[in-house]
Amino acid sequence: MPNTFGHSFRITTFGESHGGGVGVVIDGAPAGIAISVEEIQAELDRRRPGQSEIVTPRDEKDRCEILSGTFEGVTIGTPIMILVGNEDARPGAYEEMQEKYRPSHADYTYEAKYGTRNWQGGGRASARETIGRVAAGALAVKVMRERFAENLEIVGHVHAVQDIVADVDLAKLGREAVESNIVRCGDPQAAVRMIERIKEARADGNSLGGVVECVVRGVPVGLGEPVFDKLEAELARAMMSLPASKGFEIGSGFAGTLMTGREHNDPFYMEGERVRTRSNRSGGVQGGISNGEDIFFRVAFKPTATIMSEQKTVSSSGEDTELKGRGRHDPCVLPRAVPMVEAMAALVLCDHAIRQRGQNG
Repeated sequence: MPNTFGHSFRITTFGESHGGGVGVVIDGAPAGIAISVEEIQAELDRRRPGQSEIVTPRDEKDRCEILSGTFEGVTIGTPIMILVGNEDARPGAYEEMQEKYRPSHADYTYEAKYGTRNWQGGGRASARETIGRVAAGALAVKVMRERFAENLEIVGHVHAVQDIVADVDLAKLGREAVESNIVRCGDPQAAVRMIERIKEARADGNSLGGVVECVVRGVPVGLGEPVFDKLEAELARAMMSLPASKGFEIGSGFAGTLMTGREHNDPFYMEGERVRTRSNRSGGVQGGISNGEDIFFRVAFKPTATIMSEQKTVSSSGEDTELKGRGRHDPCVLPRAVPMVEAMAALVLCDHAIRQRGQNG
């Protein structure tokens, strides 16, 4: 089903941007995993709107409720349902979009596919859908740390906003540095410039895109499948399912095409009883399977489609017209995309860890 992601650790998200609420049903979580509302809420707070001057001012606290699947703070092996109510929906701001398609948004394609659409805030196409992913990702991290990878760390940050690029040592990047500024960039100097650039775009009624970079440490060897479900393929699918994502690369990525095989290969060596690589241009994945080194990848996000400037468009009746954005929108999705990227990485790894144990013990 198009609203379901994963195999053994499976999530189904539900809800629309301006409906009663949004959330997720998680199936396949092992019993006996301690999880609290507070742990989930901490991740949702990083994703929520209204958290700073460079994101959408929509005032949502995104308070979550766990409605099933746990007892006395522990998972019991049954489906887990997490719900977040919509408190500050303003569907009236979108009345003009009932008849006019927003350029580069999902309005036209949804209507062409289904014959109808929810024009209030984009419905399922809204980034508000990702609340369920982030909530499920918090649980996925707990499952991984308790059952498969005690030292697992997933740290994302804003690598670039437009042409402003961070200079960061991924091997040393920590959550504290990322959360020290409102743009969630691991480079404090670049962060200042990014924030100013985003403010300028917002003042101009415009928007910006950029790149989120993510590193995953402490991944067990052996996750991923050698053909269709390669670990990098699953990560790419996960990241490209996020709203506004337009590109994915892992390890050396496109830059690897400029190297020779001698330059690109990662030589092996022994560190005690562990097989290591002296370089990591593979990005922690070889042959579609994790090799135990850090996994690192980048996700490109386009500028927010809704801008506060007049644009040429057409109406649902086929007439040329113009449309200016209404409502409350992010001038740049990158700061709030960081926890989304981390969550999707956690979901992929947790799913493959459970699959690996089921197949190979």
